[in-house]
Amino acid sequence: MAKALKVSGLVVGLIFGILIFIFALLSGSEEYGNDFWSLLKNSPNALPWLLFLLIIWLAWKQELMGGLTLIGLGISLLFLFNTFRDFQWPSFIVSLIVIFNGYLFVHSWWLLKDFEPE
Repeated sequence: MAKALKVSGLVVGLIFGILIFIFALLSGSEEYGNDFWSLLKNSPNALPWLLFLLIIWLAWKQELMGGLTLIGLGISLLFLFNTFRDFQWPSFIVSLIVIFNGYLFVHSWWLLKDFEPE
């Protein structure tokens, strides 16, 4: 069960992170033109999602630290997107997916810690 949660967290995190990264990279680049350089000019919009992918890698290596970091990131996204003042479903769902992904890793760690010999 713990292994399945860890793999599920990795798969959900990678699919979600890569899709959001591509969306962030492409969504504003048309203002700069339709070439490779426009993607480079718009790349700072996608950098936070590279951080998300790095946290997914951290969570794969150390479930507790990475999972708690993901949960903290998801809660931070709720405030960053002003979810409590100006409620928008898409930003709320993005934040919940990040929090849920962190939960998968933390729960995987919790299940594994019971089986470790002391």
